[in-house]
Amino acid sequence: MRLVPLFALIALPALADAPLFVLDQTRLPFDLGPGAPQNAPARITNSPHAAANSAASPANSAARYANSPGNPANEKRVIFTADGAVVGYYAPNGAGTLNLFDLGGKRVAYRPKGSKSLFSDDGRWCGTVADASGGGFAFGMIRDCAGLF
Repeated sequence: MRLVPLFALIALPALADAPLFVLDQTRLPFDLGPGAPQNAPARITNSPHAAANSAASPANSAARYANSPGNPANEKRVIFTADGAVVGYYAPNGAGTLNLFDLGGKRVAYRPKGSKSLFSDDGRWCGTVADASGGGFAFGMIRDCAGLF
């Protein structure tokens, strides 16, 4: 886990491409919230038990080098808060799932392929993903899920 201290030293959001912000679920447009069919927690492809999303899958584990905090590629995929604090990183798996990890490599949430939503490992709806200007993503999460970082 060589890069964990390096992540902690990164203070400039310009080095991180994924801002994290807390959102109010009640103020989201329908197509970004859990009520939209493609974002529903009950949808089979969004389930934490679906093979592509499963925490038990090696493709979603921080033990896999591609998802590890020790992988230099993840240094360019950090997640930061409004005050510039780096709280984690994201890594795609080969099946289209986007995993969000804290700095220690614990998976906090995932975005299934074909969904605009983030889900916790237990399948709770956590928020939404937007494309950030200039590339990358922006993660809007409800307070309970953002607190998992």
